[in-house]
Amino acid sequence: MKPSSRDPEGAVAMKSIDRRSLIGITGSLFLAIPTASLAQTAPMAARQGWIVKSTAHGFATLVGRLDESVKANKMGLVTVASASDGAKAQGFTIPGNRVVGVFRNDFARRMLAASIPAGIEAPIRFYITENANGTSTLSYKTPGTVFAPYFDGAAADLKTLAAELDVIFAKIAEDATKP
Repeated sequence: MKPSSRDPEGAVAMKSIDRRSLIGITGSLFLAIPTASLAQTAPMAARQGWIVKSTAHGFATLVGRLDESVKANKMGLVTVASASDGAKAQGFTIPGNRVVGVFRNDFARRMLAASIPAGIEAPIRFYITENANGTSTLSYKTPGTVFAPYFDGAAADLKTLAAELDVIFAKIAEDATKP
């Protein structure tokens, strides 16, 4: 860049070059971090309030089975997020993982009538993770666990709704993971 009367030494151009170089160097360092370390993390394990179901199904198969089970149990697929799909779009391969938000509008109306603050928890999520051996695991927090922090100060129907959803989510998980 040619020096101007406002910048006789060309300092602005030099700063821009330095910043771009720094960004490039920094980006290269992050790309050098091996993604294989992601595959070595511990598998999903049961936690308080969680259901964790190991399956013999491959990742793509379990994703399809969960989608089918949600529909068969008359619930709605509200959200889907996948770090593995995002990584693939950027040229990286990591074990499959997908978070699927599930809910239904009649439950949403009842939940909000019982507790506005509990609305932050909908949709309730299933988590599918691919294991190192090619199988997959389906995990979720029970709706009763998700909504428990809101029971105090909420209408009684929130507990009723959570119990109803516990049954539905258990059925979705059972149908999706059966052999």
